[in-house]
Amino acid sequence: MQSFEDMEASPRASFSKLEPIKGGEAGGTTYTQQQGGTLSNTFFLPETSKRQLYLGAGCFFIVLVTIIVISGVYTCIHHVEEGHVAVYYRGGALLDDVVGPGYHFKLPWLTIAKDVQITIQTDEIQNVPCGTQGGVMIEFDRIEVVNILNRNAVHEIVKNYTVDYDRPLIHQKVHHEINQFCSKHTIQEVYIDLFDKIDENLKHSLQMELQVMAPGLFVQSVRVTKPRIPDAIRQNYERMETEKTRLLVAIEHQRVVEKEAETDRKRALIEAEKHAQVAAVKHKQVIAEKEMEKTVNRLQDEIHLAKERNRADAEFYKIAKEADANQKLLTKEYIELQRIHAIKENNKIYYGDSIPKAFIQGEARSGRELSTVLQLTDSVDDKKL
Repeated sequence: MQSFEDMEASPRASFSKLEPIKGGEAGGTTYTQQQGGTLSNTFFLPETSKRQLYLGAGCFFIVLVTIIVISGVYTCIHHVEEGHVAVYYRGGALLDDVVGPGYHFKLPWLTIAKDVQITIQTDEIQNVPCGTQGGVMIEFDRIEVVNILNRNAVHEIVKNYTVDYDRPLIHQKVHHEINQFCSKHTIQEVYIDLFDKIDENLKHSLQMELQVMAPGLFVQSVRVTKPRIPDAIRQNYERMETEKTRLLVAIEHQRVVEKEAETDRKRALIEAEKHAQVAAVKHKQVIAEKEMEKTVNRLQDEIHLAKERNRADAEFYKIAKEADANQKLLTKEYIELQRIHAIKENNKIYYGDSIPKAFIQGEARSGRELSTVLQLTDSVDDKKL
């Protein structure tokens, strides 16, 4: 009879059916191996080995349960980064809950949480081919669309377009709009003339579509790189740009010459204007001086005229007053007195033994006047004696 350890260590041992034998040896249990309905082997299992077997099975069960519990706890807690929200799927169906940043609970293994960014993000679309109106194939290496999703519209947009909403709403739409634009314009317009308007046109088209298809998703800006065109056409454009550069250089040189001539002309004009202004100022100064001199002379003339007028008025007043006084003094007695004074002033005194009585000069006077004079002369002589 083999022991259980020997039977287990045997590489060819295969136990299809083990049955305990009642009433076996003490201190253990005897088992028989049956294969194909016939008895093939018999082995003995001690009580200590039996207890060890049960203990190992129990420990394995406990460890298995612990692992299941820990994994369940780990999977039921999840966290959401700042600038994101989380939506939940259960059994493939989108739940109504939309949670913000932080730690949250969910049913382990049954509920799946997916993050959705609600801050500004940039979607990059690479290698966008398109055909121009003339049939030339070109390709845009990179187109960047800066967009932002409103938190209130997260559930509706994810429900309609999944968490990868940018694929149908932005990426595919950019391909469509670029092809529409290229098909309506020539390569000259796409590559040169209208290239600066592609950004705004694409942004406007995307925003108009999003307002209908996904309200709450906004396009902030669009950046488009220069498209790659066939080498032959690119070389033609390079030559054209070279010639255009030469033309611009010639034009700029001509402008410089014109500017220099214009500068010289303006400088001469400024000098002439300066001299003219200086002459005008001097002329105005001379005029002002003459006007001042004229004013001074006029004032002096007015002052002199006023003085002369006042002097003449005073003289006139004096003469008038003297005339009035003389008119009042012009009486016979006053006239006589004045005549006498006049005679007195014209008298001459002689000294000697023979002094004439009187000398009368001038015209002959009347006898009365002569008698009066003689009387006066006598009276004067008497007073002298």
